[in-house]
Amino acid sequence: MSDVAATLKTEKLTGRNIIGYALGDTGGVLAFGVISTFLNVYYTDVFGIDPAKLTILFLVARLWDAINDPMMGAFVDSRKPNPKGRFRPWVYRFSWAMMASLVLLFLPINDIFPNFSHYLVYAYITYIFYGMMYTGVNIPYGSMATVMTRDIKERSTLSMARTFGAGIGQMAGSVILPLVVYSTASNGAKYLDNHKMFAAILVIVFLQFIAYQLNYRLTKETIIAPPKEKGDTVWTVVGSLVKNRPFVTLSLASMLLIAGNMYSNTANTYLFKNYYEAPGMQALVPVATYLPMALFMPFLNKLVLKFGKKELCGFGAYLAAATYLIMYFLKLPNATLFLVGLFITGVGLTFFTMEVWALVSDAIDYQDKLTHKREEGTSYAIFSFFRKMGQTIAGVSFNALLAGIGYVAATAGSSEVVRQTAEVNNGIYTLATLLPFVMYIIMALLLHLGYNLGKNEVIELNEELAARRNGLS
Repeated sequence: MSDVAATLKTEKLTGRNIIGYALGDTGGVLAFGVISTFLNVYYTDVFGIDPAKLTILFLVARLWDAINDPMMGAFVDSRKPNPKGRFRPWVYRFSWAMMASLVLLFLPINDIFPNFSHYLVYAYITYIFYGMMYTGVNIPYGSMATVMTRDIKERSTLSMARTFGAGIGQMAGSVILPLVVYSTASNGAKYLDNHKMFAAILVIVFLQFIAYQLNYRLTKETIIAPPKEKGDTVWTVVGSLVKNRPFVTLSLASMLLIAGNMYSNTANTYLFKNYYEAPGMQALVPVATYLPMALFMPFLNKLVLKFGKKELCGFGAYLAAATYLIMYFLKLPNATLFLVGLFITGVGLTFFTMEVWALVSDAIDYQDKLTHKREEGTSYAIFSFFRKMGQTIAGVSFNALLAGIGYVAATAGSSEVVRQTAEVNNGIYTLATLLPFVMYIIMALLLHLGYNLGKNEVIELNEELAARRNGLS
C-alpha cells in the first residue's frame, strides 16, 4: 500500500462530528454577526468617529490581512499532524484570543478612562487585533472540513451544517441584541447604549466559549494528510491558484457575497434606526434572511443532485439582485414590507450561502487535479482573504457613501443624540437597496459565466481524482 493510501481512514461522519463542526461556525459568527451589525454604528455613534476616517481604518486592516492571511495558511499547512489532528488544536487555541479581542472591541473605554480621547487609535489597534485572531480561528476551521471526509454528499452535509451553525450565531448576535442594546434619549430618539452593548458582548463571549469547547470535543479528523513539502513557498501556491479558474471565480463571487451581506447588515442598522424609526424591528432582519435556509435545508441535497451546485447558486444570485432593484424603485413605505423584500432576497442567497463551502472543496479538488498536491491551509487562507476583502468593500463603500450623503456622527462622550435630516434618511434608503443590487448582479454573472465546475464537470472531476488515488494504492 502506498504512503498516500495509508494516510486515509474510511470512517463515516457521525451526527456528533457534524454537530461539532457546525458549532465551530456558531462561535465565529457570534462575533462576526455582532461586528457586521453594530461595529460601524458603535464607531460613529459611541466613539464619534467620522465615517470618512473609518474607510481608512478598514483599508489598513485589509492591507495587513494581505500579509497575515497567507502566512497563517502556510503556518497551518506546515504543522505536523498529532493524535488530535492538524487543524482542530489551532481552532481551539486561537479561539481564546479571538474571544478576548471581541471584548476589547466593545470595551466602554470612556468609563474606564474618563478623559480618553484617542478613540480612532484604539479602534485601529483592537480591530486589527480582532482580524488577526479571527483569521487564526477561521483558516484551520475551514481547512478541517477537507480532512473530515472526501465523500461528496458528506461534504455537502458539512457545508449545510456550517451554514446552520452560522445561522444560530447570527440569530443570537443580530436578533436578540437589537431588542436590548438601544435606549431612548430625552428628545425621544433611539441611541445605541454602550453599557448595554458591553453587557451583551459578555454574554456573547460566554456562548462562544461553549461553542468552541464542544467543537473541539465533538469533531474528528479522519484523513491525515502529510505536511507541506519543503520548497513549496506561499507564493508558489498562490501562483498556482491564480491558474485555477473555478477557485479565482469562486473567491471573487464569495467576496461579493460577504460584501453584500455585511454591507446590508450595516445599512439596515441605520435604515431601521433612522429611516423607519423602528430599531427594534431590525431584530427581524436575520429571521427574514435565515428563514429561507431553514425551509430549503431538508431539500437542498436533492436539489443539488438534480440541478447542480453552480446552477442553483447562480439562479439564486439573479433573484436576490432583481429583488433589491425592485425595492429601490418601489421605495417601500414601512419596515414590514421591507422585511418581506429581505425574505425574497434571502431565498435567492440561500443556495450560495449554504453551498459555498462545498464549492470551495470542489475548487480545491480542481487544484489537486492541476498540481497533484493538496494545499488546504494555504488555499483556504487565500479564499479567506478574498472574503475579508468583501468586508473591506462593505465597510469602505458604506462609510464613504454615508459621509457623502451628509450623515452626522455623534460627539464621543456627549449625551446629545443627533437626528438626521430627511434628505440623509432618504439617502440611507438608497444605500440600503441600490448598492446590494450592484454587488449581487456582479456575483450572479461571475457564477453564471465564470465558474466552470457545473454538475457534470464535478462528477468528472471526482471520477478522475478517485481513479488517480486508486492507481496509487
